[in-house]
Amino acid sequence: MIAFLFPGQGSQSVGMGRALAEAFPEARDAFAEADAALGRSLSGLCFDGPEDQLTLTEHTQPAILATSIAAYRVLAARGFAPSWTAGHSLGEYSAHVAAGTFGFADALRIVSHRGRYMQEAVPVGTGAMAAVLGLDAATVQAACDAAAQGEVVSPANLNAPGQVVIAGATAAVERAGTEARARGAKRVIGLNVSAPFHCALMAPAQARLEPELRALAVQAPRVPVVANVDAQPKRDAVSAIDALVAQVSGAVRWEDVIGYLVSAGVRDYVEVGPGTVLAGLVRKIDREARVASFGAPEQLAGVEALFAAS
Repeated sequence: MIAFLFPGQGSQSVGMGRALAEAFPEARDAFAEADAALGRSLSGLCFDGPEDQLTLTEHTQPAILATSIAAYRVLAARGFAPSWTAGHSLGEYSAHVAAGTFGFADALRIVSHRGRYMQEAVPVGTGAMAAVLGLDAATVQAACDAAAQGEVVSPANLNAPGQVVIAGATAAVERAGTEARARGAKRVIGLNVSAPFHCALMAPAQARLEPELRALAVQAPRVPVVANVDAQPKRDAVSAIDALVAQVSGAVRWEDVIGYLVSAGVRDYVEVGPGTVLAGLVRKIDREARVASFGAPEQLAGVEALFAAS
């Protein structure tokens, strides 16, 4: 069995998707559809930047989704289909588009709003995120609890063994980093992000996004989508939307997502979209996993080889 995995924010780079669009009509059509859905040149932003615009959250999210679905459509047109899908944070929307839960154009519009609502939920500079390396999730949680002092700080991305990202109020994140070092963290690295995603400070964004998510035209996914918030498969539209609502302020339990897929018998994965972040995380979680990444034409051979061997 093969799972398709879709990347989230942080995987973007100027030029992403350009080679796909030049090589494959399916990708070219996907970018044209994205431009039409948003009424602006999202493709131009992906292909040519500028980087400072691409990295704005409300632009980054639809740009990564568009590039991911362009790549997915290239694979689908060649008969490559997953048994499962999952996505990291924003990537869960791409996973649902691939699974047919809701349409591409609707997803583009809603993730553009999602990015803006998340950015507007917390004034710039008052929230922060940091990666804690070398501690397990329970120890990171304990460090956050000890450092909170009435402010928000909590694990936001439980990415892989020894790799947990925390988020919250700036001062609380700094205190939690100091506490984590005292508890044996190898490194604590501040992240260059515009808002503290996946923590309780995102509650206003969740409240704004929820009615829009619940108004989407949806259907049951063709294949199960393993959700970030509980690492459980979503097989119907209602539970899929519930998970996306909760995900705005809930932690991304990526290690558990891959753990669930392993328990279901998955050993082969294709990261579909820009970058190779998820491929690296999967290999840390399951050392026996076989992983291919597909975000450029020259990577198609790797996907073909993976399907042939699975």
